[in-house]
Amino acid sequence: MLRNMCIAKIHGAKITQTELYYEGSITIPADLLEASGMLPNERVQVVNLSNGSRIETYIIEGEAGSGVICLNGPAARAGEVGDRVHILCYALLDEEEARDRALNVVYVDQLNQITEP
Repeated sequence: MLRNMCIAKIHGAKITQTELYYEGSITIPADLLEASGMLPNERVQVVNLSNGSRIETYIIEGEAGSGVICLNGPAARAGEVGDRVHILCYALLDEEEARDRALNVVYVDQLNQITEP
């Protein structure tokens, strides 16, 4: 049996931009992707702490160190600049993998720079 497990999380990122007239996605800096293990074009869930919305979209890689978290296209309606979000990534894992794999959490500060927990 495969289990749908949360494998990575960017915790408390701040939305810095919204671009409604775009193809659709979320822009995440390359350094945050590397630290979390997330990949460009991977499906993620974005959970908005300010308004409670939960959306699914895909990742576009942004410039490393830029701190830019941008909701693009229809996703732009799910949050405003300044909102805090958790970005969650899931994978299908077999039973053994699911029990052994730890969640990779990346914490960020107000500028979306990686911090220690």
